[in-house]
Amino acid sequence: MAELPPITVSSQDLERLYALLEKLPAENFANAAALENELMRANVLEAHEIPPDVVTMRSIVRFVINPSGKVFELLLCYPDEMDDNPNKVSILAPIGSAILGMSVGQQIEWPAPGGGTVSVRIVAVTWQPERVGMVSL
Repeated sequence: MAELPPITVSSQDLERLYALLEKLPAENFANAAALENELMRANVLEAHEIPPDVVTMRSIVRFVINPSGKVFELLLCYPDEMDDNPNKVSILAPIGSAILGMSVGQQIEWPAPGGGTVSVRIVAVTWQPERVGMVSL
C-alpha cells in the first residue's frame, strides 16, 4: 500500500470521535481500529483554522474511486446520524475513515469491500461546517 497522505482534523472532531470510539461495542473493533489509526496520525487544528478544502465531520465531499472512476458526493457523518439517505457515509465505514482529514487533490489507497484495494481521490469539499458563520477579518 502506498504512503498515507497527511491529514488534518479539528480538535472538536478529534474529541468527539475519541468519545465515539470509547462507546463502540466490540463487534465494531475493525472499523474502530481503522478510525483510531487515522486520528493518531492527524495534524490537529482548532476548527476556525481548518482550511476550506479539508474534509471534516459533516462535510459534503466529492471524491472519485479508481479503478472504476465512479464519482460520489456524500455527507460524512456520525453513526447516529445515518438514516435512509443514500448521500451519507458513516465515519465508521472504511471510506468514511479514509477521507476524514484529506484535502482536495489528495489520494489514498484503501481496502476494498471483498478484498484488494481501491484508490480514493478528493475532488471537492462542497460544504464544510467549520466555514459556516465565519466572518472575514
